[in-house]
Amino acid sequence: MYVSSNSLDAADASGPQAGFSPSGSAQEPVDHSDHTDVSHVLEHCPQVVAAARNAVRELMHSWKIGDPDTVVLVVSELVTNAVEHACPPLTLRLHRDRAATGIWVGVTDGGPACEEGAWTSSCTEEEHGRGLGIVEALAESHGWYRHTDGATTHWARLSAAS
Repeated sequence: MYVSSNSLDAADASGPQAGFSPSGSAQEPVDHSDHTDVSHVLEHCPQVVAAARNAVRELMHSWKIGDPDTVVLVVSELVTNAVEHACPPLTLRLHRDRAATGIWVGVTDGGPACEEGAWTSSCTEEEHGRGLGIVEALAESHGWYRHTDGATTHWARLSAAS
C-alpha cells in the first residue's frame, strides 16, 4: 500500500510538484520525509516528464538522498518510455527501503500503444532507443512485468548512495 498519492499533470512542470493538485492549483506542500512509499498518477503527455523529474528531485531531498541525479535520470527515462510507447494510465511509484540504502522506482502504464508517440515517430532511429540502456547502466537491477489487466510495470532498483 502506498502512503501518498499525488497527481502530476503538465501544469506541474514549473512549480513545486509535491503540493500541486491535478488542476495545477497550489496546495500545502506534502511532507514525504516519513514515507517509504510514494505514488504519483501522471498525465499521459510529453510535458509530464519534467513534472516527474521535479517531483522526484523534491522527494529525494525530503528523503535526504545526497545526490538525486541518478534516480531523477532513471525516472525521466522510464516515464519518457511510457509516454512514447505505452497507453495511459501512467503511475510513478517510488519506494525507499527501511535502511534508506536503496530506492525502487516503478512506472506502470496501460500496456503497449498501437502507435508510437509524437517524439519517437518524428525522429530517426539514431535519435532514440537509448533509454533502457541508460537505466541498465545506472540500476543495480531492472526489469518489467505484465499485470493480469494488461498493464505493464517497468522498474529499477537503485542505490540510495548514488
